[in-house]
Amino acid sequence: MIDALMVAPIAVPLLGAVAYLLIGWRPATAWLAAASAALVLAAALALAVTRSGHGARTGLDGQILADPLSEFMLIVIGAVGLLATAASPAWLRGEIAAGRATARTAARHSVLVQLFLAAMAAAVLAASLGIVWVAIEGTTIVTAFLVGQRRTRQAAEAAWKYVMICSTGIAIALLGILVLNAAAAHAGIPAGLDLAHLAAAAPRLDRGVTRIAVALLIIGFGTKAGLAPLHAWLPDAHGQAPAPVSALMSGVLLSVAFYAILRVKAIADPALGTGYCRSLLAVLAIASLALAASLLIGQRDYKRMLAYSSIEHMGLLALGAAAGSAAAIAAVLLHMLGHGLAKGSLFVSAGKVLQVTGTHRVDGVRGLSARTPLLAGCVGFGVLALIGFPPFSLFASELGIARAGFATGLGWVTALALVLVLVIAAALLTHVSRMLLGTPAGPAAERAGAGLAPAAIALTACAVLGVYAGPLTTLLHAAAATITGTP
Repeated sequence: MIDALMVAPIAVPLLGAVAYLLIGWRPATAWLAAASAALVLAAALALAVTRSGHGARTGLDGQILADPLSEFMLIVIGAVGLLATAASPAWLRGEIAAGRATARTAARHSVLVQLFLAAMAAAVLAASLGIVWVAIEGTTIVTAFLVGQRRTRQAAEAAWKYVMICSTGIAIALLGILVLNAAAAHAGIPAGLDLAHLAAAAPRLDRGVTRIAVALLIIGFGTKAGLAPLHAWLPDAHGQAPAPVSALMSGVLLSVAFYAILRVKAIADPALGTGYCRSLLAVLAIASLALAASLLIGQRDYKRMLAYSSIEHMGLLALGAAAGSAAAIAAVLLHMLGHGLAKGSLFVSAGKVLQVTGTHRVDGVRGLSARTPLLAGCVGFGVLALIGFPPFSLFASELGIARAGFATGLGWVTALALVLVLVIAAALLTHVSRMLLGTPAGPAAERAGAGLAPAAIALTACAVLGVYAGPLTTLLHAAAATITGTP
C-alpha cells in the first residue's frame, strides 16, 4: 500500500502524458490533467496520513525516499498542480478561440505539463542527490518547450535564455555533487550520493572539500530557485510562458529547487557547523530581496512583476533557511505552500487579464474592477496574499521567518530584509491599484470570470491555512526536524 502511494505521484502523471499522446486534447480529455494532479495530491495526503509519526522509508530498491519533508513537498506539488491544471481547460479554449493555439498545441501542452509534474515528484522522492539533480534537470528540458510554446521571437529568446542560464547553474550543481561524492568516498561512506547516508555520516566528511561542494550546490540549485545572482532567466521565462505553466513554475518549481538546497543544508550543517550555510544563504537572501525591490519599483509588465515577486519570496525562503532553527524551517515550508497557492492563482488570473485586455503592460489595464469584478477580486486578493496581509498564510510564515531571524543572531539581516519587503509591497500595491481602479479601458467582458474558480479556491485555501493549519502542523514540524536533526 505505502509502496504504491510512493510510486503514484510519478507514475500517474506519466500515464497522463501517455494518454494525451495517444488520444490528444479534446473536450473528453480536457480535464484529464486536472484528474492526474488531483490523484497526485490524494496520494501525497494519503502517504502523509498513513506514515504519520514514522521515519524515512525507501522504495523501488532504495531509489525513492519518503520522509516528512518529501511528503510535504508532494502536497505542495499536488496542490499547485491541481490549481494550474484545473485552470488550463478554460485558458486553452480561450487561446484556441483567439487563434493563438490549436487542439494539437493543447495536446502538446498537456503532455509536457504531465511530464513536468512527474519530474518534480521524482525530484522530491529521490533517495539520491544524483537523482535529485537528474530530475531537476529534467524539469528544465520539459519547461523549455512550454516557455517557447507561443513560438514568437520573445518566447524563443526567453526559452533559450532559460535553458542557457539554468543549464549553467545545474552544471555548477553537478560539479558540487562530484566534489561531495569525492569527499564521501574519502570518508568511506557507502553509496556516496545517498541522502540518508550522507546526512548520517556528514561529521566524517573533509571540511575543506565539503565547503567547496556545498557552495557549488547552493549556487547551482539556487540558480533554478531564482536566487540572485543567476536569476536573470526567471522574469523572461515566467513572462512568456503560458499562464498555467507560469503558475507551476513560480508556484512549485522554484520551491522544488529550494527543496534541494534544504537537503544540502541537512548535510552541510553537521559537517561544517551552522555558520557556513547561514552566511551563504543570508547573502543570497539580501541580494535577491534588494534586486526584486529595485526592479519592481519601475516595472511595467504585470507578468514580469509577478516573476520579480517570486525572486523576493525565494529570498525570504533563503533567509528562513539561514536562520536554520526548527521553527524557521517550518515557517519556510509553510511559506512554500502559501506562496504556491497565492502566486499560482495570480498567474492564472494574469493569463485571464491578458486574454481580456490583450496587453502585458500595467498601463494598458485600467478599471479592471468595473470591467470584470470577479477577475479584479482574484487579482486584488491575490496581491494582498502575496504581500503577507492577514489572514493569508504568508503573513504567518513571514512572521515566523522574521522571529526566527531575530532569535538566531540575524537581527540586522532580518531588519534589512523587512525594509526591502515593505518596499516591494508598496511597489506591488501601486502597480496593481492602477490596474484595478480608474476608467475601464474597454467594455465589460461577459466571460471574463470563466475559469477563475481554481484561483478563487486557492486563495481561500491560502486564507484558511493562515488561520488554521490543522494536521499539516504536525507534518510541518516533522519535516523541519528532518532538516535540523532535532527530535
